[in-house]
Amino acid sequence: MTTRLTRSAGAALALSLGLALSACGGMPTNRTLNSVHQPVVQRNSYTFDVSTLPGGGLSVSEQRRLAGWFEAMDLRYGDKVAVDDPTASTATRQAVVGVAARHGILVSETAPVTAGEVLAGAARIVVTRTVAEVPGCPDWSTGSDFNPLNGTSSGYGCATNANLAAMVADKEHLVRGANGSGQTVVMSSTKAIDSYREAKPTGEAGLKANSTEGGSK
Repeated sequence: MTTRLTRSAGAALALSLGLALSACGGMPTNRTLNSVHQPVVQRNSYTFDVSTLPGGGLSVSEQRRLAGWFEAMDLRYGDKVAVDDPTASTATRQAVVGVAARHGILVSETAPVTAGEVLAGAARIVVTRTVAEVPGCPDWSTGSDFNPLNGTSSGYGCATNANLAAMVADKEHLVRGANGSGQTVVMSSTKAIDSYREAKPTGEAGLKANSTEGGSK
């Protein structure tokens, strides 16, 4: 009877050790507050070739084609527009600037390198768009029942970083931040208030005298 009990106890001990070791493989190992799931920024370039006029510039039909492409691309804040023109025509650039301005987008000074050459009598419009996502989320690969290292869960940071990647309008700001222009947002927002305060009252010059002669009695 004693031998049987000993064997049963040994089997139970081996089973418990096996379960503990298997649990160790799925326990959290990140003991810091830095999430292993970080936003990944990817940059994509899209091109559209237009025909230019002999003296530079774009015809009305080509401007309409370009405007239609911008509409199809859903051009928005954060997109970069550039002109790859072998002749460096100012008229062509100004035509593209006018079409892009309808979407509130400025045209960059330099264009990124794209595949293929621009043919003679044509110009290439390049739209660069960045997207951000957090791969591997949600992550439920580890549980919280067995956590001897007091590590953070496998999905720690997924919600915060995914929301951050979705809310930032210009995804490149996640990489290197925004470049300052020397003018703060507060200074820009107070322009309307300063204009209102500096405006002269409408009645400062007095009431205008109007003649009542010749009126109906």
